[in-house]
Amino acid sequence: MAEIRHLIQIAAKRETIYTLVATARGFAKWWATDVTESPGVVELGFFNRATVYRLRLESGTPPTQVEWVCETGDEWKGTRIVISLEEGRPGTLLRFTHAGWASESDYFVSCNTTWGELMFRLKAVAEGKPARPLFRVADMAY
Repeated sequence: MAEIRHLIQIAAKRETIYTLVATARGFAKWWATDVTESPGVVELGFFNRATVYRLRLESGTPPTQVEWVCETGDEWKGTRIVISLEEGRPGTLLRFTHAGWASESDYFVSCNTTWGELMFRLKAVAEGKPARPLFRVADMAY
């Protein structure tokens, strides 16, 4: 199984970052503006909801780790998004893994690039710098 991995140092406390990666409200600050939430489940809509990823919270250990299981998406279904937060200098070392991909398809490679951009947006938000979600509904209107 293929995995996407990223590692990024963030000058913020783990508690601040954990909220950004473990809640719909947090995702809306750096990932996508089309986010809905029900108990234990977050849905992110992309491209006027032509693509919707439903993530189920598998486990969370505040403020050190969160794991989401992807329940929808041709290639995302059954994959896992795991984010670990370690104390570092300065701030926090974030380890990101999107695991369980069937293969290293072109879509996998594209998602790797996108996740890299998203990590820098997450870093900016956590550090209090000007940032906005990569996927915004207004930008995706056809």
